Amino acid sequence: MIQPQESFHGTFPYVPHFTDAAGFRMHYVDEGQRDGEVILCLHGEPTWGYLFRHLISALRGTYRVVVPDHMGFGKSGTPPERTYWLQDHIDNLERFVLALDLRDITLVMHDFGGPAGMGLAARHPERIRRIISTNGPTPWGQASLVERLTANAQVSPWFQWIVKAESEGRLESVLGELGFNMLSTLKLNGFENHALISDTWVQAYGARFDQRDQCAGAIGWAKGFAIGAHRFEEPDAAARRAMQTKPALAIWGMADRTLQAEHFLPLFAEVFPQAPVHKLEGVGHYCLEDAPEAIAARVAAFLKQH
Repeated sequence: MIQPQESFHGTFPYVPHFTDAAGFRMHYVDEGQRDGEVILCLHGEPTWGYLFRHLISALRGTYRVVVPDHMGFGKSGTPPERTYWLQDHIDNLERFVLALDLRDITLVMHDFGGPAGMGLAARHPERIRRIISTNGPTPWGQASLVERLTANAQVSPWFQWIVKAESEGRLESVLGELGFNMLSTLKLNGFENHALISDTWVQAYGARFDQRDQCAGAIGWAKGFAIGAHRFEEPDAAARRAMQTKPALAIWGMADRTLQAEHFLPLFAEVFPQAPVHKLEGVGHYCLEDAPEAIAARVAAFLKQH
C-alpha cells in the first residue's frame, strides 16, 4: 500500500518501481496493460513523473504507460559523483529502456524530455513507433537548430535568468533552494492554471528538493545551458530515414514563455512536415498541468488513429 506522503494525498496513486540499470536508483511508474503498446513519458525541468499523473490515468486502461524520473528529479537518486548534462540523461534513458526491453514505444516528451527522447530515438529508432511533443523540443540536426535556440534564449525570461545568475555566481545557491522557491520557478517558465495550486500540489513538486544536494539535477540542467555543456545527439542517415516514417504529433501551449512556439514549432515541422500541430491558446509551458484533459483527449485520439 502506498503511504499518503508518497502518493501526495492520493494525487499520485501509482506503485513505485526502481531499477539500478543506469548506475543509480532510478524511479519509474509502470501502469496499465503489460502486453500493450508502450507510452514512455519524459519530463523536464524542474518536474518529475507527477506531471503526467492525469495522462497515466487516461491511458493505462489500453496501454502500458511507463514514466521514469530523470537522475536528480522526483523519486530517483541524485548521485553526487555524476554530471547532469543532456548526454548523461540520454545515456541513462537508453540503459533504462534496454534493461526493461521496451519496444513499440510512443514517446511523450515535455521540456528537456524532448532532447532526451530524441536522443534515444537517434540511437534506437527501431524501438520507436510514434513521437508526441508536448512543449518539448525535437532537436534532430536541423539546419536552423542553433539559430532558433539562440533566438529563443534571447527572449526567454528563464534562459535570460540562467545566464545572468551563472555570471553572477548565484545560480547554484538559488536553485539549491528549489524546495522553497518551486512555485516562482514554475511561474517564471510559464504556468497559468493557478486554480491547481494547493499545499499538496506545491509539496509534490518541491518535496524532493528539500536539501541542496537533492537539487543537483535542476542545477545541472540550468548550468549545462549556461556553460554550453549539453550535447544533442546527432542522428545518422539510417535514423533520419527511419524517423520520417513515424507518426508524430505536436501539442503546444502558446503562452509558453520558456520554449516559445515561434522558434520550436518550425523545428518540429522540419522533421515531421506532415504531422498535425495543436496550438493551445492561454496554455503555458507546463501544458500538462494547464490543460490535462485537452491533452489526454488529443493524445488518445492520435494513438487510436495511428
